[in-house]
Amino acid sequence: MIARERLMNGWLFNRRYADGMELSPDGSGFIPVDLPHNPVDLPLSYFDERCYQEVSCYRRTVPAKTAVPGGRLVLRFEGVMAVARVWLDGTYLGEHKGGYTPFEFDVTGRLGADSPRVLTVAADATERPDVPPFGGQIDYLTYAGIYREVYLDEYAPLHIKNVRLSSPDPLAASPDLEIEAYAGSGLPSPAPAILTAFVSDSSGKTVAERSFPVTVPAGGGVLRSVLSGLGRVSLWSPDAPALYAVRVSISPAAADPKIPADAFETRFGFRKAEFRADGFFLNGERLKIRGLNRHQAWPYVGYAMPERAQKKDADILKEELAVNLVRTSHYPQSISFLDRCDEIGLLVFEEIPGWQHIGPAEWKETAIGHVEEMITRDWNHPSIILWGVRINESMDDDDFYSRTNSLSRALDPTRQTGGVRYITDSNLLEDVYTMNDFVHSGGEIVLRGQREVTGLDRDVPYMVTEYNGHMYPTKKTDCEERQNEHVLRHLRVQNASYADDRVSGAIGWCAFDYNTHCDFGAGDRICHHGVMDIFRLPKFAAWVYGSQVSPSEKIVLKPVTVWARGERSIGGVFPLVVLTNCDSISLQFGDYEPIHITGREPTLSHLPHPPFVVDTRHISMEKIGAWGMRWEDLRLTGYINGKEAAVCRMPKNPLPASLTAAPDDSVLCAGEKDATRVVVSLLDQYGNPLPFADAVAAVSLSGPARVQGPSTLVLRGGTTAFWIESSGKAGVVKATVSVEGLAPASFEVRVS
Repeated sequence: MIARERLMNGWLFNRRYADGMELSPDGSGFIPVDLPHNPVDLPLSYFDERCYQEVSCYRRTVPAKTAVPGGRLVLRFEGVMAVARVWLDGTYLGEHKGGYTPFEFDVTGRLGADSPRVLTVAADATERPDVPPFGGQIDYLTYAGIYREVYLDEYAPLHIKNVRLSSPDPLAASPDLEIEAYAGSGLPSPAPAILTAFVSDSSGKTVAERSFPVTVPAGGGVLRSVLSGLGRVSLWSPDAPALYAVRVSISPAAADPKIPADAFETRFGFRKAEFRADGFFLNGERLKIRGLNRHQAWPYVGYAMPERAQKKDADILKEELAVNLVRTSHYPQSISFLDRCDEIGLLVFEEIPGWQHIGPAEWKETAIGHVEEMITRDWNHPSIILWGVRINESMDDDDFYSRTNSLSRALDPTRQTGGVRYITDSNLLEDVYTMNDFVHSGGEIVLRGQREVTGLDRDVPYMVTEYNGHMYPTKKTDCEERQNEHVLRHLRVQNASYADDRVSGAIGWCAFDYNTHCDFGAGDRICHHGVMDIFRLPKFAAWVYGSQVSPSEKIVLKPVTVWARGERSIGGVFPLVVLTNCDSISLQFGDYEPIHITGREPTLSHLPHPPFVVDTRHISMEKIGAWGMRWEDLRLTGYINGKEAAVCRMPKNPLPASLTAAPDDSVLCAGEKDATRVVVSLLDQYGNPLPFADAVAAVSLSGPARVQGPSTLVLRGGTTAFWIESSGKAGVVKATVSVEGLAPASFEVRVS
């Protein structure tokens, strides 16, 4: 394209669309809003999901604009939940079914040259049975609104709408880069043109620049070319996510001032990803997948979070949870999220929208359209290693899934397909048998053998895509015994995955707690299935994943205890699970001599960093203090190569010592809506969150921003969080968080 205008600000919103609104200039009932937008701010819990299942109306003026002769003007929507009908100056442009994939309307010649036009969108968030994922019950909420970006794109008469990049042998000493440019033409006859490809590395150094003579058919077509012999390239991997910028431009073969050059820009990573019967291999080396599932939802605002928050979720998964893969359950997620996965080296399994239910013929046609919309949007992301082309946990439907697999392979033959099921003996039409295995309920059976699941007489590419979840929902404030078992169940499944090379990996359910329909979840309308809560704050099980990272990246030392004698049945803290990537640990109780422990838990020995489990094998009840004796402070020390690497101290008598409020970002961007999280913690004298503190905190804020949700917070388990949402105006946001009896915590965030 030759220009892109972001249409994020200056919208008007009416919560209820009425027939004829697209024709009426009446602005009564409309309020000004900016995107991303959710029609209804929701409570954290105890709400009726029907409150947002309405048809709402958005309206915005689009500036007058005239395309160059033969050029095109296109309105592009990245996501409107769940059915969008669109008008321009009362003229109907069309409809799109599905809230997770993009759609476009050609508005060439419709915007005029003298005055703006009125764009109207009716956003239908009702759960229509003709639109995936609806028609049955769904264990997640689909929210509402125009919650992703909207653009006005301008294209030259000869233009490129999309580019698919691939490298047939990325491990070669000098790999090729194959280019499929999807060109459009507004010229009346086939046009000689020059296609130019420019590749640069992350430092901006030019890797290749080549031009190719091509002929663009009238109306457009696919132009194929190859950049051969690029020389040595850096491979993309989780440890070194090397990205290359690729710019593909097109211009007339004979220079014509009336036809400007048009270009498409994207990024690419050279890597070879392959699921085999004996595991997953990246760039020729076996890599055990250790992942978590993610919903793109937040408290209070649902899906309507700007780019910064999307990227932060990727950072949390990679840096705090130390997983190497995320599954986008159960729908395509934000481009910003996927971009960040590319940048930080987080593998992605992306799938089409759906949950168990398969609808009739019209429904299936829409779902097949979602396959195409997902793949053509995201096929250049090196982080994506598998296309999910089956409705999550659905029954077999060979005709339907033959079509989705065939389409996926035709659009992108470089990636394998998967289809998540929970039924055994399912027909394998995909390349990878992806299975939700919830067999582990605390007993000896942890994962089923793949042949028991598939019913086949041979091994095939196989991956576990969900486990735990509803089998053992756990709140951050649950008792220590439940938290301990929650930790052990995640450990056991990961250990079983690492023990079997025929399992490519295991993806836990799930990363973050989420609001859900009344058919699922806890009594508070939250699924407490995450290893983090809905605010992205860790439960103990978060360190199951975080502790598996190499200590060269970060050192983790986390005991699974609140360190209180009377917290468990019968009393005491044994067995004490210590999640750590240190070589050895020592446990010091009060003034007693430290107890040094070098042996990790033998039943979990296949993990990269098995935990230590401390019990009476290591220290007697008399020494740690039997019931009725005096309780003491804990000093837990982790060692690497015999040297002290980390210390965790927990007091015998924890008391509120300080209140902290820490924003994830100190600077937000002006011009459009932006948001950052603020983590609030009530800490003891050693800096640990007080696990039973249910204090009430008040937030006061000034400047060009608001608090998403209520300004009065409850610190559940000693911590909570809230998001500051900027208005897009420049300035300084000043905030203070207050809890009675403690010094307030203040901070500033600059919007510029």
